[in-house]
Amino acid sequence: MSAPQARQNTHFVRNGKEIHAYLALPASGRGPGVILIQEWWGLTDHIADVADRLAEAGFVALAPDLFGGRTTHDSDEAGKMMSDLPLEQGVADLVGAVDWLLEHEAVKGDALGTVGFCMGGGFVLALAAAAGEKIAAAVPFYGVFAGEDPDFSGMKAAVLGHFGEKDTYAPPERAQDLARQIRGQSGAPVELQFYPAGHAFHNDENLLGTYDETQAQLAWKRTLTFLTEQLTVPATV
Repeated sequence: MSAPQARQNTHFVRNGKEIHAYLALPASGRGPGVILIQEWWGLTDHIADVADRLAEAGFVALAPDLFGGRTTHDSDEAGKMMSDLPLEQGVADLVGAVDWLLEHEAVKGDALGTVGFCMGGGFVLALAAAAGEKIAAAVPFYGVFAGEDPDFSGMKAAVLGHFGEKDTYAPPERAQDLARQIRGQSGAPVELQFYPAGHAFHNDENLLGTYDETQAQLAWKRTLTFLTEQLTVPATV
C-alpha cells in the first residue's frame, strides 16, 4: 500500500444545506469511491484515519460530518446526538455525499461503496437502500438503528456485514434478522462474518475497551477484498 496523495477537509451542498466532510485521495490520484460513515462519536480523528487507510488501499474516501462538527467522548452525549439525528435527515445528507462523490474527477466508475461503524453501520444499509444502483457495495460494522428499520426494497448493493459474537449492542441474532429482512425485501446478496469479539472491536480508540487487533485486521482485510471485487471498473478497450 502507498501513502494517500492528499487529505483535505471539503464540503458539499444538499438541499441548500452545507455539509462538511473529510476527503482522502489515493496516491494514484484516482480510484473507486467509498462513502465512510462515522460512529456516534462524530467525525473523529479515528474516522479520518480509516479514510486514510481506504486511500492507502487505492480508494477515494469521503467521510461526511453528520453531526455538524460535534464530537464527544461521552457515551450519554453520543447517544443523544445519534437520537437527535432523524434517519431520514442522515440518509438525505448521505445521498448528497454520494451524488457529490460520483461527480468528483478522481472517482472511477458509476457506483460507490460505503463502509460504516455502529450508528454508521446502520446508515450504510439505509443509504444503500435509498441510493439504489449508485451503491454497489455496503459494509456495515456492527450496525445499529436508533429507530425503526428502513425499507430495504431499493437496495442493489452486495452486503458484507461484520459483527461481534459478544456484542450486546448489535448481537448476532439481530444481524441475522437484518440479513433476512434485506434478502426478503430486496433480493440483494448478504454475507455476514462473526468474530469472537465485542462491540466496536475495530475501533482502536474505542472507550469500551473492546478493541481486538487480530479481529480488526481480519475484518479490514475482508473489507478491502470485498470492496475491490465489487467496485472493480472494467478496462476500456
